[in-house]
Amino acid sequence: MTKYIFVTGGVVSGLGKGITAASLGRLLKARGLKVAAQKLDPYINVDPGTMSPYQHGEVYVTEDGAETDLDLGHYERFIDEDLNRYSNLTTGKVYWNVLNKERRGEYLGSTVQVIPHITNEIKEFVYSVGRHSGADVVITEIGGTIGDIESQPFIEAVRQISLEVGRENSLFIHVTLVPFLRGSDEHKTKPTQHSVKELQGMGVNPNIIVLRCDEPLEESIFKKISLFCNVKPDCVIENITLPILYEAPLMLERSNFSSVVCRELGINAPEPDLSDWCAMVDRIKAPRAPVHIGLVGKYVGLHDAYLSVAEALRHAGYIYNSHIKIHWIDSENLCKENREEILGGLDGIIVPGGFGSRGIEGMITAAEYAREKDIPYFGICLGMQIAVIEYARHVLGIGDANSGEFDEQCRHKVIDFMPGQSSDIDKGGTLRLGAYPCVIKEGTTMERCYGKREISERHRHRYEFNNDYREAFEAAGLTLSGISPDGKLVETVELTDRPFFVGVQYHPEFKSRPNKPHPLFLGFIGAACARAEGSK
Repeated sequence: MTKYIFVTGGVVSGLGKGITAASLGRLLKARGLKVAAQKLDPYINVDPGTMSPYQHGEVYVTEDGAETDLDLGHYERFIDEDLNRYSNLTTGKVYWNVLNKERRGEYLGSTVQVIPHITNEIKEFVYSVGRHSGADVVITEIGGTIGDIESQPFIEAVRQISLEVGRENSLFIHVTLVPFLRGSDEHKTKPTQHSVKELQGMGVNPNIIVLRCDEPLEESIFKKISLFCNVKPDCVIENITLPILYEAPLMLERSNFSSVVCRELGINAPEPDLSDWCAMVDRIKAPRAPVHIGLVGKYVGLHDAYLSVAEALRHAGYIYNSHIKIHWIDSENLCKENREEILGGLDGIIVPGGFGSRGIEGMITAAEYAREKDIPYFGICLGMQIAVIEYARHVLGIGDANSGEFDEQCRHKVIDFMPGQSSDIDKGGTLRLGAYPCVIKEGTTMERCYGKREISERHRHRYEFNNDYREAFEAAGLTLSGISPDGKLVETVELTDRPFFVGVQYHPEFKSRPNKPHPLFLGFIGAACARAEGSK
């Protein structure tokens, strides 16, 4: 029978529940178990697709086109399993589903209530992950902090699941903060005690308590929490803040985290084989030469807005034994007058995805500078469109070239929404979402990086390369290196005669893993490393 693990958080938000859940998934997978993960978010938005990156960070897209919470990126990077639309549920989606069922008469005239209708909808979603994935273990993270009004239906639903599947098939892990008071020079357990008491008052008794701390905890802390929170002594696990994200599974396993979990769930599994993961962490810790990458975007004030891009850059850096120093460049502040000062010392320039016209001219300046100075350039989604607009303006001589997204009245929309091309695409708010195939042109940088001619990558965008300008761009030297199988959509462009100048309409960062970097990020960082070495 599928085992269910529920991860909750207490005291404050931002404790790393997602990293804890992802680390446990990696440890259980290393024991030979099939693991699936999901996130339950209490906000009322249907999904994070329309939420500001400043509030919620990046939107992570799954293979089947679900717009999800960024924690799913952690799950995929750690566990290395493709997640799907069953992996993220919000309060908004729950109520949307329930209200639609009520309108269709599926409740047969019953009064629709939080219990049982809302909780049943949540339960069905949790169970669906196990059914569709065939997982031995389903790890479910519940967003927010215990005590939040919004998360109460989720807590009630997982409490009911625990009763339905049996205590032997369910486990509750509670992640809390243990603050250190400088004035008295001691750690304090009272916030954790109160958080656990709040959780117990909702009918849930945590089996394991994970203590987030910045300093190592003294032995008395573990004994005190075990006694007052009613858990076994070895079920109190230290989770100390680490400089290297991917060391978290190893740190937790030093406290026998996965062994305790397996024991509590009655799972008989071999010891985890973490040799590859340990070798990767050792490689990360080794001294590495710096490589300077400029990330030019409009949300650089919040690095979580580009979380997967930053991680994918670092993944490639691990392979090249290079320390990727990311320079966060606000595109609104970049112009021709200061571009040399800001971009001059970079080994590579990357322009990631985004929406809206703010900061666009600064991105175009970055693409122009990279092209003129032969600096490795990588444009992702919006970054590809920026490269196309820049090339049209400064190489084709179309001075007013633009995107229909930024200027609807523009005469030369080299990027535009192409209804005829996209009529058969399943859209969320007219976005092209999820995995789509692409055929790569022979002899291109794309082929060199991927080592094959047919690929599939995840998309999240609305506007496309305007086919009316295909011949003009190709005649001017821009290679349309990736095309949809039906020949209708331009998926990638490049300057093939450069070490690396590539723009892709999709989001390759979503498929990069710390021990398996994405081929395009490897190509980009490889070119940046060569430039850095050549400048010495």
